[in-house]
Amino acid sequence: MKNRPFSTRLGFALAGIRACWRTERSFRTHCFCATFAATALFTIQPAPVWWALTGLAVALVLALELINSAIERLIDHLHPDIHPEIGHVKDMAAGAVLTISLGALVIAASLAVTMA
Repeated sequence: MKNRPFSTRLGFALAGIRACWRTERSFRTHCFCATFAATALFTIQPAPVWWALTGLAVALVLALELINSAIERLIDHLHPDIHPEIGHVKDMAAGAVLTISLGALVIAASLAVTMA
């Protein structure tokens, strides 16, 4: 299973993104927000550093949402019953997504203030 060609590994990664898109409303919402951010950047044409910061923030939010979704799906598969500790794990993963999303909003607010 290890050391597969890059094209095969890329296919696995894209399949994971497609699965998340199909099954996770939060991921689709974050993708919509990323599209909005890109549109805003093209509209206001800020300095390159803002493109980099926004791109990094978007990538981090989407990556953490993918990880959160993977953790939740794995937990639900391995332990479908409700358990307080499992609930804490899911809440912590969701908290990570919320934290980076708030960081992305700080970047957006900073950009708005700079461009005003």
